[in-house]
Amino acid sequence: MLHEFNLFNGPLQEMSQSKKLITTLNAHSFNTLHKDIFFREALKSSDMLLPDGISIVLALRLLIGEKLKKIAGDDLFRFEMDRIHSTKGKCFFLGSSEKTLNLIRERAEKEYPDVEIYSYSPPYKPEFSEEESQRMVDAVNEIGPDVLFIGMTAPKQEKWAYKYFPQLNAGHICCIGAVFDFYAGTVKRAPGWMISIGMEWFYRLIKEPKRMWRRYLVGNTVFIKHILMEKLVTLYHYKNTQPRVVLRDLL
Repeated sequence: MLHEFNLFNGPLQEMSQSKKLITTLNAHSFNTLHKDIFFREALKSSDMLLPDGISIVLALRLLIGEKLKKIAGDDLFRFEMDRIHSTKGKCFFLGSSEKTLNLIRERAEKEYPDVEIYSYSPPYKPEFSEEESQRMVDAVNEIGPDVLFIGMTAPKQEKWAYKYFPQLNAGHICCIGAVFDFYAGTVKRAPGWMISIGMEWFYRLIKEPKRMWRRYLVGNTVFIKHILMEKLVTLYHYKNTQPRVVLRDLL
């Protein structure tokens, strides 16, 4: 199934500024989409799907030999903020608590003084009512941001962004989840050297073992099982579709 996803494989500078839904794929979301059809549809329908995780990069290399560069949600966030800072644009943060949003605003106003920053904190609940979602859409559309950052955790953020994409008056709509907490400083991101060797997941596990053990210890095992099964199916299909050569064909 992984090889069916059109993962972005290029520099972010290649993106046009037209309206886009931009999402990310990692091992956890890949496991989730096996059980959530609408989430799978949202990712497949994204204008850009970024390989956010060393597990996705290695798995795709194993399956089809394609070499991708990992692009994390934080990489996307930094790129977008630099881009709209240079054009004195507007960004909108949708998700998280008022406390986290205030911390984001305080930091962003110092690092990106030429960016107009707006935010909205939706109710903390598994699903939004139509009225709640409409208020969120209206808040975004009143501003018309160049970039809309959505941080409501997967798969909720991707499904919401996909469902309301036609109604949203925004440029790039980026589902970046945990980046809200990383940038606000409420959750510390792994050191650069751990990120560079693909061990960011291990850092998050040891920092938050009670919350992350199932996602990484159980989840990573499930992910490996999915990839190995996909590889076996691919090899079986290849073997059984190759022309068979018999002795009389060689005479």
